[in-house]
Formats: sequence, C-alpha cells, structure tokens
Amino acid sequence: MGGFLYICFCICLLLILFSSFFSSLLSSASSSASLSCNVWKQFHLNGLSKAGDVNLGGLFEVHYTSVFPEWTFTSEPRQPTCTGFDNQGYRHAMTMVFAVEEINRNSNLLSNVTLGYNLYDNCGALVIGFRAALVLASGQEEQFLLQGNCIGATPVLGIVGDSYSTFSIASSNVLGLFRLPMVSHFATCSCLSNRQRFPSFFRTIPSDAFQVRAMIQILKHFGWTWVGLLVSNDDYGLNVARSFQLDLAKTGAGCLAYIEVLPWGSDPVECTRIVEVMKKSTARVVMVFAHEIHIYRLMEEVVKQKVTGLQWMASEAWTSVDVLQTPEFMPYLAGTLGIAIRRGEITGFKNFLLSVHPDQHHNSYGNSIVTQFWEDIFQCRFAPAPNGWVEDGGALCTGREDLNSVKSELFDVSNLRPEYNVYKAVYALAYALDDMLRCKPGEGPFSGSSCASLQSLEPWQLVYYLDKVNFTTPFGDEVSFDENGDALPIYDVMNWLWLQDGRAKIQNVGEVKESAQGEELILLEDIIFWNFESKQPPQSICSESCLPGTRVARKKGRPVCCFDCIPCSEGKISNLTDSMDCISCPEDFWSNLQRDQCVPKKTEFLSYNEPLGICLTSASLLGTFICALVVGIFIHHRSTPMVRANNSELSFLLLVSLKFCFLCSLLFIGQPRLWTCQLRHAAFGISFVLCVSCILVKTMVVLAVFKASKPGGGASLKWFGAVQQRGTVLVLTSVQGAICTSWLISASPAPHKNTQYYNDKIVYECVVGSTIGFAVLLGYISLLAVLSFLLAFMARNLPDNFNEAKFITFSMLIFCAVWVAFVPAYVNSPGKYADAVEVFAILASSFGLLVALFGPKCYIILLRPERNTKKAIMGRANSKT
Repeated sequence: MGGFLYICFCICLLLILFSSFFSSLLSSASSSASLSCNVWKQFHLNGLSKAGDVNLGGLFEVHYTSVFPEWTFTSEPRQPTCTGFDNQGYRHAMTMVFAVEEINRNSNLLSNVTLGYNLYDNCGALVIGFRAALVLASGQEEQFLLQGNCIGATPVLGIVGDSYSTFSIASSNVLGLFRLPMVSHFATCSCLSNRQRFPSFFRTIPSDAFQVRAMIQILKHFGWTWVGLLVSNDDYGLNVARSFQLDLAKTGAGCLAYIEVLPWGSDPVECTRIVEVMKKSTARVVMVFAHEIHIYRLMEEVVKQKVTGLQWMASEAWTSVDVLQTPEFMPYLAGTLGIAIRRGEITGFKNFLLSVHPDQHHNSYGNSIVTQFWEDIFQCRFAPAPNGWVEDGGALCTGREDLNSVKSELFDVSNLRPEYNVYKAVYALAYALDDMLRCKPGEGPFSGSSCASLQSLEPWQLVYYLDKVNFTTPFGDEVSFDENGDALPIYDVMNWLWLQDGRAKIQNVGEVKESAQGEELILLEDIIFWNFESKQPPQSICSESCLPGTRVARKKGRPVCCFDCIPCSEGKISNLTDSMDCISCPEDFWSNLQRDQCVPKKTEFLSYNEPLGICLTSASLLGTFICALVVGIFIHHRSTPMVRANNSELSFLLLVSLKFCFLCSLLFIGQPRLWTCQLRHAAFGISFVLCVSCILVKTMVVLAVFKASKPGGGASLKWFGAVQQRGTVLVLTSVQGAICTSWLISASPAPHKNTQYYNDKIVYECVVGSTIGFAVLLGYISLLAVLSFLLAFMARNLPDNFNEAKFITFSMLIFCAVWVAFVPAYVNSPGKYADAVEVFAILASSFGLLVALFGPKCYIILLRPERNTKKAIMGRANSKT
C-alpha cells in the first residue's frame, strides 16, 4: 500500500513538472519566434557540484530536519529551510567527492574521461529528496533548445543514494521507469530487492532480509527467545517488522513479546505509552530498527521513567551514531549489541577532509554544503547569508579558519562504515562505465554486437554493466551485485562500552556473514560489556525451558514461546530440552522415573532366586525325597505282610510316578525355554496319568479280590494278574502319550514375552499353543481320577484287610478337589503366578496322594510293627466279618 501511495505521489509531481514545462514551452513558442524556452521555476537545492565529461549524482542527508513555510495561492512559494547540520551526512557526501577525484587521478580507470558530480541534500524530507532525484535525472538548465526530437544524454549517468529506504523507494519508482541506475549506500529495505519493481536499483549495503537473519542469529546464540521489537513508522521499519515475524516463525528461534511503531514526529504521549509497554513486559531484550532521531526521542522518555535492566539491540541504522552516546543516555544504553555496516579503510580521506575549503567547492545556486559545514563547525556565517539555508546569528566567517585546530569526530576515519559503502558505490559506477567504454565495436553485448557510447548512452545499458561489475577495493573487499542488485552480505557485531572515566566507546566483538553453509556468526564473548550487575548476558524468555522428561504444552492465546511443561506419561520419554512431544519407548523398553531415557523392561517369571520359587522348589525336592524314602522303607520291609498285602509292584510303580510328578514341577520354575515349555506339560500329563492309572488298577484289583472271596467269584481274578495290571497301566499311559505327541506336533507350546499384564514388565510365559490339546490332556487325567474315585467309593465298605479302598477314596477326593480349584485360579492368575498355581496344584495333589496312600502304611511299618503281621491283619478282617 505504501509503495502504491509513493507511485501516486511521484506521478503527481511528474505531471506538475511536465505540465509546467510544456505550458512554458507553448507560451514561449507562441510569443517568440526563437526556438528556445526558459524553465518556469527552478528548485533551489542545497548541494555541491563539479562539471566533468560524465556526471554522477548523489543524494545525502546533510541536514536531518527541515521546516516548510505555509504556502498560499496569493504569495510566491518559498523554499523550505534545512536545519540541524549532520556531520555524518556531510562526511558521506564528501566521501563521494573524494572518490570521484581519486578516480580522476587514476590513469587505469576511465583514463580518457573526467568524472563530475552533482550532490544534493535531502534535508531529511521526502519531498526535497524526491525533488533532488528529479533534478539529477532531468537537469536544471535555464534554457532548452527546441528540436524535432529529444536527443542527448541525461545530466547524470547514475546516482549514489539515497540514505533512507523510503526516499529510495520513491525515487526508484520513477527513475526505474527510465532504467536510470541508482546505487544506495544506506537503504536497507528488503522490498528494494524486488527486481520487477526496481529494475535499476543497486546497493552496497546488505538488505534488511539479511539484517533480520543476522539479528536472529545473535538471539539464538544467547538463547533470547522472548524479545520486544520497536520499528520506525516507514518502509524500513514496517518491512523489518514483517520480515522479523516471518523469519522467527520459520526458524522457531523465539517470539515477539510486543511490536511497537515509533512515531515520526514528536509525540510524547505515544512515546510514554511505548515505554510503559516495555516496563510491563517480561522481555528483557529490546530490538530497535529505527533512525537515530526516533531513538533519541524514545530514550528521552526512557530516562524520564528510569527504565533499566534492558538489553538493547541496535540495527545498523543507529549502531554507530555518537549522538546517543551521551552521559545522559549511556547508563541505559551501555552494553548495547548491534550490527554495523562492514568497516573499511579509505587511504588519504582524513587529509582530504582537512583540506576542504569553501573556495574550492561550490554549488550553482550558492547553497554549498561545504560553506554550511564551515559555518557549523566554526559557529560563524558568511556575509551575506545564502538564501536562508544557514541560521542567522553568530560571528562572520573569514575563510582563514584552520580545520586542524578543530577537535571533532568528523575527522576520525578509523571507523568508516557508511562512508565505505559510498566509496564502493562510486567505484561500482566508475567500473561499470569503464567496462562499457572498453567495449570493442562488433563485440558488444547489445543488438548486432554493438557497443554503447557516451554520445548515445541509454541508462539501461549502464545497468547492464553494473549487473556484471566485479572489482576489489584497496581494503581487500570484493564488490559485486547479485541478481537482485544486492551486495555481498556481511555485518560487524558492535558493543557499546561505558568506560570508568565516563566516556563511551563502540567496539567490534564479531561478525555475521553469508557463507555456503548459511549465516555464520562469530562472537568474541570474552570482551563483550554487559550493563548488568552480574556482568553476564541477561535471560529473556517467556517460559523456562522444559527439561528432558517433559514436553511443551502451549498456553491458549499466548505466543508459542509461552508454555507449560508437562511430564511425559509412563512409557514415553523426551530426551531433549523443549521437546514438543514425548516419544514412546520400544516394546521391550520402558521409561525411567525421570522420563528422559528408555530402559529395558523388568522381566518376570517364576525364578529359582525369589522366595516363592525357592519354596516351591524346596517342596518339590522334599516330595521327591519322601517318595524315595518310602520306596526305601518298602524295599527294606518288602517281606512284611503290610507290603505284600498292598500289591507291592503297583505300589512301587505308584511311588516312581509320584516322584516324577514332584520332579516335573521343577520344569515350571526358571525362564521359559522352548524345550522346557514343550516338556513341562508332556511330563506333567504323562506322570499324573501313570500315577492315576496305577491307582485305578489298584482299585480294580481290590474290587476283584473282594469279588473272588465270594462263592463262585474266583474266575474274576484271572483278569487281574500281574501281566494284566502292567498292561492296563501301560495302555492308559500310552493314550496320554499319544495326546501329548499330537499336541506337540500340531501346536507346540512355546515361550512368549507377554507385555499385556504390566506396562513396565515383560512376563515370560509358556503359551499352550493349542488350548484344545491342553484341555484334552487335563480332561483325560480328570476322567481317570473320577473313575478311580468312583470305584474306590464303591469299595469303601470292604472288610478291614482290604481297607486300601478307603485310602484311595480319600486320596482321589483330595486330588479332584485340588484340580477343580486349580482351573479358576489358573485362569485368573497373571504371569508367573499362573505357573505358581500350577506347580502348587501338582505338589498339593502329589502330596495328597503320597500321604493318603502311603502315610498309614509307613506308620504301621515304622511305629506299630506289632500290627504288621498276618494275624493282626487277618484278625481285624475276621472281627469285621
């Protein structure tokens, strides 16, 4: 929108100028037969000029303010008055004069051409700067010769300047239409890199786009993520604000706590409001992209309100100005970090400044900036005062004053920055013109391989050579322009020191430049002066960084730099500072207590090392030992009636099977392996079937013996001889073996890492593979156990010498009760507890069978030997009968 208004403004001025010119032309033609006309009105501009074969223009701010008188339709328009002599602006202008004269002395550059110059002062006002640009492009000749067509070169072939981005935009909008090259030394607005809009604009200073990126690099280096931004109310400031917001969002380097636009004019109310915003904000870093006049007015209010504890960051526009380095401001501005234009050295420039004299440098209209400089530095005036350009009052100047006797920062050429850019801009135009003049006919770059000439030079032809220019300054810096007319981006990083004697000093503490790897920042932190008690960089953040183990949670309605830190949930971690999300740990890992690292999950299985595993292992070994002990007792007393009367062969086989039952429980303890998973259920199933089969056959033998004791029942014993007993046990056990074999082949049990029971543990378990196979195995054992129980229950009332049936009944009752309780307990027990339940069921049922079947017998054999006789056994039987 601003650019459009400037274009409209420029077009209106052009229409006014051209209409005035043609009105004068027509009136002159009608009143006179002479083929010439006079300019109706001239601009009386403040400047400096020297004629040459080729003239270069210059636009500089020699005065930083101007006063415009009120105009009326009845009075003659008066010229504006320029006030506030700017020593730095004067030095910029004189740098161009020095460079032109140095080029004219150089026999290797433009050897046959003498350069001239026309310099004008924009007086810090857009309208004056724009007038000066139009004058440079069209000239101010008092008389024009009328010809059939307009032929001839423009008064200047190129312009150095303007100082302000806004002024450069306004001038380039018009001059770009005619492709008149303009090389600025101080206009940094990134909008000027638009080659479509400004086709003939060049600059020797980096654009604000790089300036913004350079400032962001400094912010990132010190970790300043919460900063305030103050900008001037012009294209320079507003474009910076837009670029800063976009680049901060793109890089994620920080957030803006506030953005305030500094007023152009004196507005105490607005300045007070802005300083109040700065005081209330938690941001300790304040970046200012504005001109020195804006900073001056702002600092007056800062001093008034005594706002301390801020770290100021200066743009290149005011980093090096000395008008702010006063005892009044330095308590607040000391420690300022800023970026400055690349420093350079210009040999002989100081002697040139000291040799300047009003008699040597003139302006066509009497408004010589050298004369004004002389009057300002010596506080005198020449008589008569030239047209109001110098304020009245003061002693008369004699012209014999000695500049060597003056102590002024003007003559300190150790820190030339904008001046160095002016120097490079003049040389860029000179080298482009030199390259053009060196063109050989027939080898030129234009149509028909033609070359350009001074007599018929078109501005766009010089633009072509400016695009190609490439030279090295005596200081060693390479000068060239990219496709947007921008120079190689490089800045010095500056720091404001406040010395103990009250003096202020600006020191170079690093540089930031564009390289193949991107923006490169080099800082000498050891020498940086910090204006804080700690003498350390301040902290400027909206929220404390989220440590590893937490994640960033945005605050609704606040910038992204303002957030809460939320601990990661279980199973997730963040191992970086300010993590946006917590990441889930791999399947076999879990988060530690700090939630900043994934650690292997704890493993859980029924181990030999834990108390439960030790108890079950001990019980298993105890049962095995008791079985072995009982076998030993029975072997030692095998000839006694008690052992012989209880089918000793089946008893021994039963004891061996019980020993296997006790030992198979050990396969359920320890980390599951493939072979233990396959063997544990097979061993368990076969051992218990062998055990129950022996009990079943033993019960059937008891019934057969009782039946044989009755008249006519002897034939039943032939089916229950020793061979038949062994065969029956073998067949019943083989059926279980076949079930286990089929199960292992079809769907074998296998070890499995179960992560469903617990989030932070891995439970090692054996999956059964086939639930049907496991159910058939248990079902077959249950069938034999129930059958044994029923047969034993039917034989419970047999005579005492056959009381084996009672013990079998009781033992099978214990067995069935244990395994009926096992099923729901097994199903509802997770992980190792399921194995523990199964081991407990095996041990409980095995101990039940062992104690119920062999306990009474061992009691009689060992403790009541008098009852271990045939007579005693038969006696009880007879009495019972």
